[in-house]
Amino acid sequence: MIEAHEVRKHFGPVQALGGVSFGARDGQITALLGPNGAGKTTLLRTLVGMLKRDHGTIAVDGVDPERDPMRVRASIGFLTDQFGLYERLSTREYLTYFGELNGMDGAGLRRRIDEVSGMLAMDDIMERRSKGFSQGQRIKVALARALLHRPRHLLLDEPTRGLDVMSTRAVRHALAALRAEGCCVIMATHVMQEVTHLCDDVIVIAKGHTVAQGTPAELCRRTGIANLEDAFVHLVGTDEGIAA
Repeated sequence: MIEAHEVRKHFGPVQALGGVSFGARDGQITALLGPNGAGKTTLLRTLVGMLKRDHGTIAVDGVDPERDPMRVRASIGFLTDQFGLYERLSTREYLTYFGELNGMDGAGLRRRIDEVSGMLAMDDIMERRSKGFSQGQRIKVALARALLHRPRHLLLDEPTRGLDVMSTRAVRHALAALRAEGCCVIMATHVMQEVTHLCDDVIVIAKGHTVAQGTPAELCRRTGIANLEDAFVHLVGTDEGIAA
């Protein structure tokens, strides 16, 4: 479980997070919704310990990422908006390298690489260098890296951006399988169809603050609006919702 209470973060005079609180449970996919600039990426980076919060508390299975960052990072797979691929390495070489960094080796590592390759339908790019990969191919390699060490928690920043229909389906099936295994997944997304059909819970943030949390159906009931997209716009304010 990942918990946050009154998390705040400033960059100089700019307030990125002004008070975010939520709980994301194991065995669930939690959507992180918010307009552009709401603080979603900053929040994800703060949860994993890449950024130091200014105020508030964070616990990943009871562990503070600032007090024990290596323990927290060992339990988290993180897909950021910066993929960090090494263009001179093939996909297999790249995954082998990161697997070894996570203490994996030998037949077990080779078997796991084959598993994530099949899970994300990426067999056709395993022996290719990443230079020249499409956006969708780059996302799949980065997501495979995040999944490789079987993390208990998964933080995803728009994991299906740039993916074609078949690749998007592969990612959704993979996330559903991880949920069934008890993984805690937090996924920042703008795709309302994904939220409606895939996510168990939704955190809505705007201007760096939590404005609502609940299932898609609960958010619709709370606003009295049947359509989740319209309910989201209502919760964050019309102007911000349109900007998203």
